[in-house]
Amino acid sequence: MYRSIRSAALAALLFSGTVTAHAEDDTAKPTVVLVHGAFADSSGWNDVIARLEKDGYPVIAAANPLRSVAGDAESVASVVRSISGRVVLVGHSYGGVVITEAAKGNANVKALVYVAAFLPDTGESALALSAKFPGSTLGDALAPVGLPGGGTDLYIQPAKFHAQFAADVPAAKSTLMAATQRPVTQGALTDASQAATWKSLPSYVIYGAEDRNIPAATMKFMADRAHARKTVAVAHGSHALMVSHPVEVAELIESAASDR
Repeated sequence: MYRSIRSAALAALLFSGTVTAHAEDDTAKPTVVLVHGAFADSSGWNDVIARLEKDGYPVIAAANPLRSVAGDAESVASVVRSISGRVVLVGHSYGGVVITEAAKGNANVKALVYVAAFLPDTGESALALSAKFPGSTLGDALAPVGLPGGGTDLYIQPAKFHAQFAADVPAAKSTLMAATQRPVTQGALTDASQAATWKSLPSYVIYGAEDRNIPAATMKFMADRAHARKTVAVAHGSHALMVSHPVEVAELIESAASDR
């Protein structure tokens, strides 16, 4: 009898602990996974990270290989799968293609945030979307570098980086960004997307009105098509919004994280 009572009490305690743990998981702030795009690295998120962490959000700035859509998405998806709680995926530029694909099949992703980023439909590529409306001057700013095994890496010419990528960033900082930029393969920019998870997940968009990589008209088209819950157009904003406008970017991410 005593053994039965003790077992019942233990079971009740364990069950109570499980319920409490689930309740804590439901109320805990989601982890924000930040994915940089082409011609950048994770350090571009530094000021955004500082604001998110100050407000109590756990943050991971995932390394984007910039080699192929499928491979890059799987790299980010592996990070998402390692997180037990809810996740908000945030992508910049080509990183938007990557998070769109990486969210597929990961039930813990609760929202997608696009920061001057592509929202591709199935079969669309970053290159095709960037040319959908006039205004991109990226092609003339690129410096191709042949790869030993075939294929081409693309950089932005350092002398053109400030005007092309980060016109509203102080020149000294833009110079550092140009020197530390990471190349993207030409193949990654022409790879067709295999998923359009923004059709089933809440999406949030912020872009610069003077973006020279992805024209503002293209960004508005993609945001409208996705029925984004919130779209922010930053007046005079460049492509490097996470660097030049970290407050606005962080605020949008927190909106996505807190919406039900």
